[in-house]
Amino acid sequence: MRHSVFSAFIVPAALLAASAHAADLGRGARPPQDYYAPVPVFTWQGLYLGLNAGYGLAAFQNDGADLLGRPRGGMVGFTGGYNFVFAQNFLLGLEADFDFTNMKASQMPFFGLAGTGAVDDIFTLRARAGYTLDRALLYATGGFAGSRDTASVSNVSTGFSGRQSTFQTGWAVGAGLEFMLTNNLSAKGEYLFTSVGSDRFFDFSTNALQTSVNTSALKGGLNYHF
Repeated sequence: MRHSVFSAFIVPAALLAASAHAADLGRGARPPQDYYAPVPVFTWQGLYLGLNAGYGLAAFQNDGADLLGRPRGGMVGFTGGYNFVFAQNFLLGLEADFDFTNMKASQMPFFGLAGTGAVDDIFTLRARAGYTLDRALLYATGGFAGSRDTASVSNVSTGFSGRQSTFQTGWAVGAGLEFMLTNNLSAKGEYLFTSVGSDRFFDFSTNALQTSVNTSALKGGLNYHF
């Protein structure tokens, strides 16, 4: 009889205590927080591809200086490269670009002799070394250059008329500034000087000449970083 009475009091008390403890836990628990993904961090390191455009001034040298002149005109093309950040704020990279150009000039040194010089396209493969200031990159660049150059000559006195294109190779050097607009898109401005040749045109003719070509170009571009 005593056990029945004891159970009648203890069991309800235990249930009441458990209910109160559960209520306390409920009041102390924090509601679940919304999850926010971390903001992506940009990096200069990696592969990039882009487009560029600009304006170039060229000059035929040696035998072509007076006859083929100083071509000038616009250019547009493609860029690709890879950056490697090897220490804080220091960057090394490799970049290639190919530009279609519209640089032409005509000369008439004297009556009866006329020439036209043109730089038709330019290719470069260069190393880049730079210093980063957060989203800005200052860099110097240099390496291989090649251009397809065309000479046209007409000489009334000798009856010669000819046109010849050749791919001339040499070197390039320049500098630029690039800025990250977003985590993947950058804009750049660049000066590039190339010197190619010397090569021969119209061999075995009365107007054979040997010339090289120097070009200065100012270009802007957009690059997408992967």
